[in-house]
Amino acid sequence: MALSFLTLSHLTPNDADLDQCRQPLVCPLNQVREGTSVRIKQLMAPPEVTHRLREMGFCEEQKIKLISQNSSIICQVCNVRLGISSQLAEKILVQPIYPARAA
Repeated sequence: MALSFLTLSHLTPNDADLDQCRQPLVCPLNQVREGTSVRIKQLMAPPEVTHRLREMGFCEEQKIKLISQNSSIICQVCNVRLGISSQLAEKILVQPIYPARAA
């Protein structure tokens, strides 16, 4: 399954190269491949749900790792494995964490 990324801002045709994007690319958590580390960028659920997600550790800028993606999504959050539904994971926008480039 390929990742389909959304952008946080409108890109012009000259911005096609990832290195030239004005904003990092994001996608819903339920579209991330198993084993991928990501950073949470935005919670798109209703306020009462986002409050509970933050209580569980799913906060903006938090690094998480997708462990398993079957009937539910299992993530490692702060050294704890947590499960959420695929429908809820769709409301969590994340940015892949790429390895640092050599200077």
